[in-house]
Amino acid sequence: MADEDDIILSELDDDELVLQMHDDLYDGLKEEIEEGVRILLDRGWAPYDVLTKALVAGMTIVGADFRDGILFVPEVLLAANAMKAGMAILKPLLAETGAPKVGKMVIGTVKGDIHDIGKNLVGMMMEGAGFEVVDLGINNPVEKYIEALEREDADILGMSALLTTTMPYMKVVIDTMKEKGMREDFIVLVGGAPLNEEFGKAIGADAYCRDAAVAVQTAKDFMSRKHNKLSAG
Repeated sequence: MADEDDIILSELDDDELVLQMHDDLYDGLKEEIEEGVRILLDRGWAPYDVLTKALVAGMTIVGADFRDGILFVPEVLLAANAMKAGMAILKPLLAETGAPKVGKMVIGTVKGDIHDIGKNLVGMMMEGAGFEVVDLGINNPVEKYIEALEREDADILGMSALLTTTMPYMKVVIDTMKEKGMREDFIVLVGGAPLNEEFGKAIGADAYCRDAAVAVQTAKDFMSRKHNKLSAG
């Protein structure tokens, strides 16, 4: 342990500091991440570079190890929590500099369902990948999803369910979006333990995501396709 305490972040050069921040994120060290973010900003780093090179790059490693079964939910939540602390410093600065956003996601657990660990994890990992996330919480009726999508000018809707009895409600939301003629405007991702790919297809979602790491990758893929379409169009 003594060696760990000997690392003085402010004495590291930029490259070493960024690598150390990746390690600290991995270990869920919130205060060290806050300190690292402040040091880089003091050294004249652009907020967007701090976000992408130190935080997002670090969370990408966490996401990969979570996907491969090396890290588990409690450790990922700790890492995401440390990421959030760093983000809290950067958010107002990013808003000022008009940094490019990867995309915006509205996420929530469906009506009748009050499970939120999986949803929270996806939200945190999405933020970790540079997405703006609007979390509607649990037990959301269709009106709440529709209203949030319109109000937030979102790109993606994420719905989560952990009960087999609440899964069909996802179809209610997607069907309502179709009725309102807005289904094509959004990428719809669904997830939760009882779901599978067949179910996602059957209800008309764009993709079923089995865990948070897959959700992030899927969202990124869809957003890059969307951007390509726009630039081509």
